[in-house]
Amino acid sequence: MTIGLLIAVIIAALVFDYINGFHDAANAIATVVSTGVLPMRTAILIAAVLNFAGAMTGTAVAKTIASGFADPALVTQVVVLSALLGASAWNILTWWFGIPSSSSHALVGGLAGAVVAHAGLGAFKWLALVNKVLVPLVVSPLAGFVGAFFLMVLLLWLYKRARPSTVVKSSRKLQLVSAMTMAFSHGSNDAQKSMGIITLALASWVAGGGMELPGWMHASKDGVVPTWVIVSCAAAIALGTAAGGTRIIKTMGTRIIRITPIQGFAAEAAGAITILVASRFGVPVSTTHCINAAIMGVGASKRISAVRWGVAGNILVAWVLTLPLSGAFAFATMKLLAIWL
Repeated sequence: MTIGLLIAVIIAALVFDYINGFHDAANAIATVVSTGVLPMRTAILIAAVLNFAGAMTGTAVAKTIASGFADPALVTQVVVLSALLGASAWNILTWWFGIPSSSSHALVGGLAGAVVAHAGLGAFKWLALVNKVLVPLVVSPLAGFVGAFFLMVLLLWLYKRARPSTVVKSSRKLQLVSAMTMAFSHGSNDAQKSMGIITLALASWVAGGGMELPGWMHASKDGVVPTWVIVSCAAAIALGTAAGGTRIIKTMGTRIIRITPIQGFAAEAAGAITILVASRFGVPVSTTHCINAAIMGVGASKRISAVRWGVAGNILVAWVLTLPLSGAFAFATMKLLAIWL
């Protein structure tokens, strides 16, 4: 192993984090932009700042990624690089077509594909995949959907005698707060995935007998995340968010339902709470799934036909395909890189 390969892995992880930022920018700002509460550029910049702040609040999810799915002793730098390239390829593909897929599941799927290509099926912790990814894949969107549905029903009851102008004025203020909270929660979960993958690469370097790293770069085998990794990943996702992701913003903000400020508040509040709880317990959930399900929930609270279920169906297909296809991309990448490197 050369130090150059480790540096390449770190750069690839930060690039993935940047892509994650602009791919998922819509998660925090799609509704606040589509309802006209904030202009696009202002919303994006606020989201970028809060993504950075959220990313600095903990490392529980990073530790899950770093040591929860594969033993660092069985992982090489080429494995980590393949996982990142496979996940990034899927992210770029779905971004190009404006499909709000999960960067989180793309990364875990990429890691699974690369580990299997390198060391066989037994090298990946499949039970952890079930407990930490597949169960939350069902539970977190369901929590977002149900939470948004009932919060929207409650808001409609509270505002039933209010003047329309009062409802609009107060709900726009509420939506601004909820959008900021959603951006913060996104950073608290998604930025940690790249932190975890860099920490895994560093732990793999140590386990593989690589040259001694400077003290400030060091990461132990138990998944402790170095400070420089936290700061660099927080900055990368914030810069990516600042670049924006207008293709997906359109899908989430207008194509699922035609959203109003009060609906935007309910969706963002429910989605943010779901994500913050997951971050607290170290579960790498899909922020994209949570907010999309919440948007569907507020639409369904009005009437089932208010949700454009054809668009929602296309999104659900992308959710199902993300893990296996990102894994397939990473598997193929691992096989190719094993020949070249």
